Amino acid sequence: MPYRIERVNALLREEIGSVLAGELNDPRISPMASVTRVETSRDLSFARVYVSVLGTDEEKADTMEALKSASGFIHRSIRPHLRMRNVPHLAFHLDEAIEKGAEMVAFIDEVIRRDKEIATQHGDPDPPLDDTQ
Repeated sequence: MPYRIERVNALLREEIGSVLAGELNDPRISPMASVTRVETSRDLSFARVYVSVLGTDEEKADTMEALKSASGFIHRSIRPHLRMRNVPHLAFHLDEAIEKGAEMVAFIDEVIRRDKEIATQHGDPDPPLDDTQ
C-alpha cells in the first residue's frame, strides 16, 4: 500500500474517531463504538470505515444505522481538519474482529482448562501442551 494512502487512512481514522467521540449526539450510537481501521481507494475518492461496537446485536445494528445516516455530517465535520482537495466518500462497516479475537482467546482458555482437568484426573499435575516434549 502506498505511503500516502496509509497516511490518509491514519488521518481519517483519527478524525472520524474524534467526531464519534465528541460531535455526534445520536443516542443510537453506542458509547462502546470505535473506529478500528480505514481503507481508502487508490484514487482517494472512497473510504471504507470499519467500526467496532461492543454490545448486543441490536446496539450494533442501531449504531451502524446511525453512522450510515450521519455519514454526510461526519464528512462535513472532518473536511476542515484535512488538507486534501477532496475528502473521500465514507462508507461504514461493522468490524467484528475484536469480538472474534476475544471469543478465540476464551475458547483457547477453555481448552487449556479442560486439558489441565483431564491431566489432573490421570495423575499428571503439569501436562505438556504438545506431544513434542
